[in-house]
Amino acid sequence: MEFRSLSVILLLVSLVRAGRVQERPKASLILVPAGQLFIGEVVTLRCDIQGHTDTEWSYSFYKDEYQPFYSEVREPSFSVVESDSGKYTCRGERRSDSQRSEISDAVTLTVSALPKPTLTVEPDSSVFTGESVTLKCEIKGYVGWTYQWYKQDKQSGLTAVSQSEYHTVNRDTLTIRGDAVINGDQYWCRGERHDRPTSSQYSNSVTLTVNALPRATLTADPKWSPVFSGELVTLKCEIYSYYGWTYQWYKQDLWRRWTAVSQSVYHTVNRDTLTIRADTVINGDQYWCSGQRRYRPTSSQNSNSVTLTVMALPRATLTVEPTWSPVFTGESVTLKCEIQSHSNWRYQWYKGSSRTAVSQSQTNTFTIRSAADQDQDQYWCRGERENRPSSSQFSNRVNLTVKEKPKPELTSSHKGAALIGNPVVLYCELDQSAGWRFYWSKHTQRPENETKTETHSYTISSVSISDGGQYWCRAGRGNPVYYTHYSDALWINTTKSPKAVASIKPDEKVFRGETVTLRCDMQGGGDTEWRYSWNKDDYSHNSFSTTKENTISFVVESDSGKYTCRGERRSDSQTSEISDAVTLTVSDRAQAVLRASPQSWLSEGDSVTLSCEVKGSSTGWTFSWYRDKDELLSDSSRGAGGSYTLSPAALNHTGVYACRAMRGETAYHTQYSNPQPLWITGVSPPVSLMVSPSRTQHFITDSLSLSCEGQSDSTGWRVRRYTHREKVSDCSSGWGSVTGSTCSISSLSTSHTGVYWCESSNPVNISVTFGFIILDSPVHPVTEGDPLTLRCLYHHTKPSNLTAEFYKNGSLLQTQTTGEMTIRTVSKSDEGLYHCKHPEEGESPQSWISVRVSTRSAAKSAVGLVGAVVGVSFAVLFIILLILLWCYRTRKDGQSLSHFTGHKQNINQTSVQNHRESGAGDSQSGYMQAEHVYDTVERAGDAADELSDVTYSQIMRKNWKSKNKGKYIPAKPSQTETVYSEVQPGKTTDADTGSMAVTYAEIELKTKKKPKKKTEQTSIDADTVYSELKQNTDKGDVTGLDDSTSL
Repeated sequence: MEFRSLSVILLLVSLVRAGRVQERPKASLILVPAGQLFIGEVVTLRCDIQGHTDTEWSYSFYKDEYQPFYSEVREPSFSVVESDSGKYTCRGERRSDSQRSEISDAVTLTVSALPKPTLTVEPDSSVFTGESVTLKCEIKGYVGWTYQWYKQDKQSGLTAVSQSEYHTVNRDTLTIRGDAVINGDQYWCRGERHDRPTSSQYSNSVTLTVNALPRATLTADPKWSPVFSGELVTLKCEIYSYYGWTYQWYKQDLWRRWTAVSQSVYHTVNRDTLTIRADTVINGDQYWCSGQRRYRPTSSQNSNSVTLTVMALPRATLTVEPTWSPVFTGESVTLKCEIQSHSNWRYQWYKGSSRTAVSQSQTNTFTIRSAADQDQDQYWCRGERENRPSSSQFSNRVNLTVKEKPKPELTSSHKGAALIGNPVVLYCELDQSAGWRFYWSKHTQRPENETKTETHSYTISSVSISDGGQYWCRAGRGNPVYYTHYSDALWINTTKSPKAVASIKPDEKVFRGETVTLRCDMQGGGDTEWRYSWNKDDYSHNSFSTTKENTISFVVESDSGKYTCRGERRSDSQTSEISDAVTLTVSDRAQAVLRASPQSWLSEGDSVTLSCEVKGSSTGWTFSWYRDKDELLSDSSRGAGGSYTLSPAALNHTGVYACRAMRGETAYHTQYSNPQPLWITGVSPPVSLMVSPSRTQHFITDSLSLSCEGQSDSTGWRVRRYTHREKVSDCSSGWGSVTGSTCSISSLSTSHTGVYWCESSNPVNISVTFGFIILDSPVHPVTEGDPLTLRCLYHHTKPSNLTAEFYKNGSLLQTQTTGEMTIRTVSKSDEGLYHCKHPEEGESPQSWISVRVSTRSAAKSAVGLVGAVVGVSFAVLFIILLILLWCYRTRKDGQSLSHFTGHKQNINQTSVQNHRESGAGDSQSGYMQAEHVYDTVERAGDAADELSDVTYSQIMRKNWKSKNKGKYIPAKPSQTETVYSEVQPGKTTDADTGSMAVTYAEIELKTKKKPKKKTEQTSIDADTVYSELKQNTDKGDVTGLDDSTSL
């Protein structure tokens, strides 16, 4: 049984395999959707293998038996275009053994274009501004469409259009409101529906062409402008294109209100004209018109506007000649009627309340020859003419008032006597009308002597005694002149005026910021009677004040000027004489200036005086003194006024000094003065400043060590310096590093140039240069008699050629090939400014080399000086005796001697004054009063080598007088006689110094008078004898002598 079943199964399997070989399956192709397709739709190709599953096969599709494409799936999809139209087939290929099915039957795919809408516009011609437009979109061949609308303008490009206040959508139509119709805009439409095809193409575009509406033109009749009040106006509206128009009229008033104008009692409408009644013509009203009709265009644009310019009738102006009112009986009055515009007027004249003209004339004047009471009334006028305008308005009304002849009142500007020099004003008061000239009489009422003024006042600008007296006035006007009565007489009395005196405190020369008081005093006192005013540069500075002092609390440069003051008496406002001008000069902020005399580099024991002064001022200042910044000098009591003396100068006085001044109750201070350094050197100071390297000049980037070394202790000392930029500062302030009493500078710069010192040490100069060459010179003074070696040092490599030139005070001293120069024995004459110069490296800065006088040389100079002084003293006494003898003989003989002029040398002077007084006399010969002798000794020369002694002697005798009834009789200028004399004793030589002595004498004799008679009074005034003795040495030669004597 089992065997039989197995056989059946094997038979069935063999049959199945035999069938597969014999029968190949066939593919079938289906299109979804079937039928016609439109461009853009998606089509699906479905390939089936009959009797087989999808997973066994891969698929190939063919169009028009060509263009196969392979697909892993049996249902590929794609969006179609027209070129996709054709016949499509497919086949399968089994994945397991690559056997293929039979190809399917062909299926046809037809692709058609989408339907295209047709867009039409109503109206189909040009659109007029303001008209609406209707667009219609139609798609034929299908139904069930809805429509989309699109617009492209010049600003935003292509946009969708939907229902809005400007657009109305109604199925297949789009209506555009009139004010949204814009020339040049383009529109499209497109359809959409639920069935295939679901959309259409875009329609053709429609471009809107918009034309302006016809414009109305408005004209006015009369054509002239302006229109005069009382005239009517006719407006005409014209539209030149199209026909069948009816017209609308519009008006805008001054309040910019729009109203339509129609037929009324004020307006007459006749087709294209509008007539405005005369009393409705209003200046500034604007009118427009527009047209309407049945056919397109149904309306026009508004016309141009016509603005009515209404001018009032010309106005007559009535004037009266003369112009014053009232007029007085007997005066002539002329009425004048003037109409400015147009011509050919006739004039009507009206009086009182009557509307009837009292007169008519071709001229515009109406004259009343001699006014009387009955002429007093109201007058007016009007003009008439033939052409437009035919009349003028009525003129203004003029009241004519007639009164009796007046009498003026004469008054004065002040009561009581007038101060001489003050102005006095007389007033001729007349309360009746205007137009008067005034006539003034003095002493008598004579018309030929009258003074005429245009105003009712007469001014005596500066009263004098002769201005006193009796005055009258009267007034007159018109041509011929109409005079009033004379006034009553007025008496004017005069008296002397005091003078003001101006002064300025604290000084006439002040500085910006100071308080200045201007004071005005009256000669003769009486301050309570006066008020005071000030003028600056002849212009009023302030009004009258009750106080005599005027304070300017903070003066500035603009306050400078010449000030005067004057007083005004409170009782009657009369003024004093103006003061003499005082000049106030305001300068920029006060600057103190500090100077040292004789010099700022001193030796211990010398005297020095610091002088402080304020630029441009010397009055009222007190001075304060400072050393090293703001430290007030503890011994400032030695400052006397503007000077401060250090005597004797000590090492601890080294420092930088300043001063400033103060004055005034408000304590006005000047600026601090310029800094004035004082450098004091000592022979053996307790502290020495040691410099390493020990030279004055240094290169930039070099290092420098400064040490304070005391004789007993080197600790606790500070190294200080002075530079123009930092002033005084310690090493610890940052420019160096401090170790004990040593200050180190690791890298020098030019800012380190300055003066350095320790407290109580000698100062030294340090100079830093950025050049290539410096002079190696000592930092401390060289002792006289010691050797001195100077050499050139180079910043970088020493040059192969060491030849250098050495200069003193700018003059070449030596040229050395070794680059150094030696002075074997230094003397005081070697002191000066030295520098060296290399032909390739350039030249060094200059350095001052000081020479200290040795003790032995100083003693030798002192001995020589004492000998010279003794010798010169004997010579001076001898010359004095000669002079006295000469004076006596000269006075006795009455001879005149001419002067002698001696050539003087430029040398330093030391003055010694001997004062001697004696008095003797008797009743016959008179007596001598105050006889003086002045001696001056001048010395100059090198203390070491030369001595020059000069002696001046001046002998003065004066105040000779003789008694005669207690009177003095002065000498006449012609009686003055002068004698100049030269005394030259010859050459003398000091054994030690080799000095030469030269002596000059100058004698001047003045005021000589001989008695003529024994009883005649005599007086001798200022007899003076000058004697000059000069001892000079110039290496044994005496030069510059000139001996001249004339009688």
